Amino acid sequence: MDRMLVVVFDTEPKAYEGKKALMQLEGEGSIVVYAYAVVGRNADGSTVVRQSDDPGPLGTLVGTSLGALIGLLGGPVGAAIGAAAGVAVGGTIDIDNARVGEDFVDDVKQQLQPNKFAVAAEIQEDWTTPVDTRMEAIGGKVMRRALSEVKQTIDDEDVAAMKADMAQMKAEQAKANADRKAKLNEKINQLDSKIQAQLEKSKQQRKAAEAQAKAKVEVLKAKAATLKAKAIQTHN
Repeated sequence: MDRMLVVVFDTEPKAYEGKKALMQLEGEGSIVVYAYAVVGRNADGSTVVRQSDDPGPLGTLVGTSLGALIGLLGGPVGAAIGAAAGVAVGGTIDIDNARVGEDFVDDVKQQLQPNKFAVAAEIQEDWTTPVDTRMEAIGGKVMRRALSEVKQTIDDEDVAAMKADMAQMKAEQAKANADRKAKLNEKINQLDSKIQAQLEKSKQQRKAAEAQAKAKVEVLKAKAATLKAKAIQTHN
């Protein structure tokens, strides 16, 4: 199952230790790590990325669910990434892009207090014990949430509702006097702008989700090929 994982530590060195443990778990075949970042919370509440896997299998953090989560944790759009990453968290930051519930974001914020650090990662895991055991042993507070599917049905329903409203306004406009026609025309134009914006947002979300899904498939293929090569070497 694909999940968002956040492990909070009291110090930055411990967070790097947690990152190392995460990569060891991947090396052991317990999990698959799609993307990760070591993040810290500043005294003003902003979030800074100390280290990430950029350029990793999903490219930069920009446009990923992990990047969106980091933005929601307090990193303003364009928040500086540490020298090891060399990129910025950008793009549209909203809860749909993060693909986790607002309650999860709030829980992480409560744990990731100023001057604390965390390992945040998008992973695939079949069971939770390996990560929990390893992280808790080094003092980590583990939080995870299954990644939701990209919301499409509700967006489609919103657009359909706005189109119905616009059709009603146009019907009224045909029968209205000049003054009323002008007012209705203004409302129709405003509603049309909202519809176009929603359609564009949905289009961009679908494209981002498709790109991430494709990248994840390539990651899994590469790891499978590596395991196969190791198995052949072992037998030889």
